[in-house]
Amino acid sequence: MSARHGALLLSCPDVPGIVHAVSGLLLEHGCTILQSQQFGSSTTGTFFLRVEFARTDGADVGLPAMRAAFAPLAERFGMTWRLDDPARRHRVVIMVSRFAHCLNDLLFRSSIGELALDVVAVVSNHPDLGKLADGFGVPFRHVPVPPGGKPEAEAALLELVRSEDVDLVVLARYMQVLSDDVCTELAGRAINIHHSMLPSFKGARPYHQAHARGVKVIGATAHYVTADLDEGPIIEQELLRVDHSLSPDQLAARGREAETLALARAVRRHCENRVAVLGNRTVVFP
Repeated sequence: MSARHGALLLSCPDVPGIVHAVSGLLLEHGCTILQSQQFGSSTTGTFFLRVEFARTDGADVGLPAMRAAFAPLAERFGMTWRLDDPARRHRVVIMVSRFAHCLNDLLFRSSIGELALDVVAVVSNHPDLGKLADGFGVPFRHVPVPPGGKPEAEAALLELVRSEDVDLVVLARYMQVLSDDVCTELAGRAINIHHSMLPSFKGARPYHQAHARGVKVIGATAHYVTADLDEGPIIEQELLRVDHSLSPDQLAARGREAETLALARAVRRHCENRVAVLGNRTVVFP
C-alpha cells in the first residue's frame, strides 16, 4: 500500500549522533521531517525518538525501501524500531463479554473515521452483543468458554488472528483471563482496559467496593496484555473526581466514561506508532 507519510519510532542506548544520523538518512532519500519528538531516560540511559516524515516532492515515501535503508543504521546504534504509515488502517479484533460501552465507543469512532480501524470481527464468550455489532456491519463471533473449554476457545481466537492477518486485539471488557501462551503470541499487539482501582478493589462489583471505602477519584487504565494479569505496560489512564453524593451505580456510570476514553486513546496511539515499550513501562509520544 502507498503511504504519504512515514512514522519512525525507535529506542536505543543514548549516545551522541542518533538524531543526526536519522535526519541525514531521511535527507538522502528526499524526505523532510514533519514532526519530531524525543526523550532520553536518565534512569535507564535509553533514548527514544519518533519522527514523522514525507517526501519533499509529495510522492509515496516507499516504506519497504526506507525500511531496507534504515536497517544498517539501526544495527549500528542497537535500535529497537518500527517504521510504519501513521494513517494505515489496522485490522482489529475486538473481544467483549456482556458490557457494551467500550465496544460501542470503538465501533462508533471507527465508523466516523476517528479511529483508523478495520474491525475484522467482534468476538464474545456471550451472544448478548451480536445485535450491536450487526448494527455497525461488523461480523460477530460467539465463542463460548465453558468449564474446561478455554483451550478450544483460544485456539479459535488465534486461528482468526492468523487467517485474517490481524494487527491488534482489543479486550474491550472481555471478562476472561487469557492463557500465558496466548499472551506471548499477542505480545505488543493486544490492549486491555480495566478500572484503575486495581489492585485495591479486585474481584466482583469493584465500584460497590470503592463506594464503601468513600473513594474520591476513580478511573481506568489501558495497557498491553501480558501473562501478569492486569499488570502490563500502561499506555493510557483517565481519572475522574467523585464524591460522597454518588451511588455505586452512578460511580459505575462515571467509570464507564473513563474506560471508553482511556481505551480509545490507547488504541489510537498504538495505531499511530506512538508507543514504545521499556520493560514494564511505556514512552508514549502525544
